Amino acid sequence: MSLMDPLADALTNIRNNELQGNDSCVIKPASKLIGHVLSTMQKENYIGNFELVDDGKAGIFNVELVGNINKCGVIKPRHAVKNTEFEDYEKRYLPAKNFGILIVTTPQGVMTHHEAKEAGIGGRLLVYVY
Repeated sequence: MSLMDPLADALTNIRNNELQGNDSCVIKPASKLIGHVLSTMQKENYIGNFELVDDGKAGIFNVELVGNINKCGVIKPRHAVKNTEFEDYEKRYLPAKNFGILIVTTPQGVMTHHEAKEAGIGGRLLVYVY
């Protein structure tokens, strides 16, 4: 069976393992985008450490969970957002103001919507986490 959206499958795997109370999970296949999203989630203390394990194929991420995720998911379609429009999407995808993050891909890389607002740049929405 082929994967249609590896990022969505990775976040579903993280959410399901969090709900089960597991302290770690395995995400496969690995990709650069998933790695950047995981590092952004790690900077915001939603997950612990993670490592890339080479299995001879696409690779595997071993992710340490800390129990800080209530819900996470992929935003489809990936809306193009100006730096002045982040509040509209915060209202749509996050439960309260200043609670949770939107992860955005920008010309400067993958970052949270707070960092993109501070830098004054827009991008495309990828993920919501709270």
